Amino acid sequence: MTAVKTVKQFLTFVNGGPFQYAIAEALALPDEYFTALRDELRAQRDLLISGLSEIGFEVYPPQGTYFVITDIRPLGEPDGIEFCRTLPERVGVVAIPIAVLYDHAEAARTQVRFAFCKRPEVLTEALTRLSRLSG
Repeated sequence: MTAVKTVKQFLTFVNGGPFQYAIAEALALPDEYFTALRDELRAQRDLLISGLSEIGFEVYPPQGTYFVITDIRPLGEPDGIEFCRTLPERVGVVAIPIAVLYDHAEAARTQVRFAFCKRPEVLTEALTRLSRLSG
């Protein structure tokens, strides 16, 4: 029991300790670093949103994350879990079914998310591959 309590103590109260050094370094960076990061992520978000919309996904533009949530119904896909399970084999792209994040999975049955925190060329390639779904 002592070992379990010790582990719990460190997991609960000190789990962010290693990040403190990184945060201290980041706080010392100039504002331009964060402005450039924001602008790069915004451009990557917009690239993915535009491409997914053109392919036929219904897209819900995010405001504060690096995931784009989509609905796959317009593509004729009825189940996000099955869609995500077969997507890598079908076109070589990975998505996450939103239903696995819900207590009531049926509420998000046809929603999946894609991450846009990738290099633009990776996003462009993913969109090229995903475009095969609508063909």
